[in-house]
Amino acid sequence: MTGVLITHADEPLGRRLVKSLYHDPGVASLLAVGDGPAPRAFDRFLSETPPRLAYACVDLARHRSVADLFHARRVRDLGIDTVVHVPRHGATPGAALAAGVAERTAEARLVLQHSLEVASIRHLVALGSAFVYRLEPGNANRLDESCALDLDPDVPAEIRAWIDCDMLFHAEIGSERLHTALLRVPTVVASGGAIYLNPALEGPPRPQLRPLGFDPLCALISDKDVAKGIQAAIERRARGVFNLAGHELVPLSQLERWTRRPRLPLPGSALRWAARGAALLGAGSATLDGPHLRFGFSLDTTRAQRELGFRPGYRIGMARSGDGRSRLETSAL
Repeated sequence: MTGVLITHADEPLGRRLVKSLYHDPGVASLLAVGDGPAPRAFDRFLSETPPRLAYACVDLARHRSVADLFHARRVRDLGIDTVVHVPRHGATPGAALAAGVAERTAEARLVLQHSLEVASIRHLVALGSAFVYRLEPGNANRLDESCALDLDPDVPAEIRAWIDCDMLFHAEIGSERLHTALLRVPTVVASGGAIYLNPALEGPPRPQLRPLGFDPLCALISDKDVAKGIQAAIERRARGVFNLAGHELVPLSQLERWTRRPRLPLPGSALRWAARGAALLGAGSATLDGPHLRFGFSLDTTRAQRELGFRPGYRIGMARSGDGRSRLETSAL
C-alpha cells in the first residue's frame, strides 16, 4: 500500500488522476495539492470516514510554501511515499517569475528538491511533454526515449520550459535515493473535447498564426490513458523515461477546427516580424513559429508497453453533442 501526493490536483488532469487513484486498491491515502479551494468533485471523497483523501492549497512556485507542505506532519501521518507531479495546464499556462524563470520550471525544481530531502518519499512520477524532442522536417519523426531533445537556442519559451523540467527530472533517474519516472505525453484530449499540453492549442481560444504550407501530424492520448499510465508507473515503482501515446494521429488543422480556434497561416518572413512585435510587447512568441508548428511526430511506446504494461485503452474520435455540433470525445476501446 502506498500514499500519494498529487500536484495541481485542482486542474483537469489532476482531478482525473485523483479519482482514478482513489479507487485503486493499492493506494492507501492521497494528498491532493492545488492553487485554490478543493474542487467540488472531491466533496464525497473528503467527507468519507475514515478519510483517505486530504487537500492542501499551496503555491508550488514558492520555496517556503513547498517546504512547509513536504515537511508537514500531514505528509507523515498519511504515509506519503510517492509524489506525482502534474504540471500546470489548461486555461492558465505558467507565467515567468520575477527572476525570469518560468513558473513551470520553478515548480518542477522545488518539487524535485523536497522529494529528495524527505526521507519517507521514495518514488517520484513526473508528467512531461513529448514536444521536448527535436523534430526533423516532415511528418516521419518516429520518436523513442533515446531521441535528442530540442536544444536550439531559438526554441519557443514555453517549450524551453518543458525541456528544462525534463532535464531536471532526467538527471535524477540514476539516483538510488529516489526512484524517478518521467512520462512524456503528446496532446492530451479529455472528454468533451478539451485539449491540454499542446503548445499551439493550450489556453483560451485566440487567433492563431502559424507557418504557411505546413500541417503537422499530432499524436494524441486520452486523459484517462494518462491516468492509467501514471497508475502503472506507481504500481511498478518505475524508473526511467517512458513515452505514452494513444492510437490516433491527427493533423493540427483538424484539431484547430475541432476546437474552434481561428487560424491564419502566414509566410515565414511575416511570422518573423510578428514574433519580433510580440516579443517587444512582452507577449512572447511560443505559438507563432517553431518546429512543433511545422513538423509532425509519432511516439514509440514500446518501452512503456514492456516495462509498465501500458497499452492505450481509449480511442479518440468525433461525437455529436446535444446541440448537434460535432466535438472531440474519448471512449473505451
